[in-house]
Amino acid sequence: MSSPAGDEFGPDPERMRLLREMADDLRGESSESQQLAAVLYRVSDLYDEAEETTPEEIYRNIRFILEVKERGGLGR
Repeated sequence: MSSPAGDEFGPDPERMRLLREMADDLRGESSESQQLAAVLYRVSDLYDEAEETTPEEIYRNIRFILEVKERGGLGR
């Protein structure tokens, strides 16, 4: 399966595993570490053969995560 972004972001199970492993290691009690882990996990989707996403979609999703954090949460 070819990635819409080109081979640079094609399926790469090793890269996906490494990013998700780092995300798991970083995830902690602080909201900052949880946020960074979420960003890394979302970026790892670029390399997951089962995911159909683009760098642009991930950028928009991460931007939303940061905006929610800045506002203090979803309920505000």
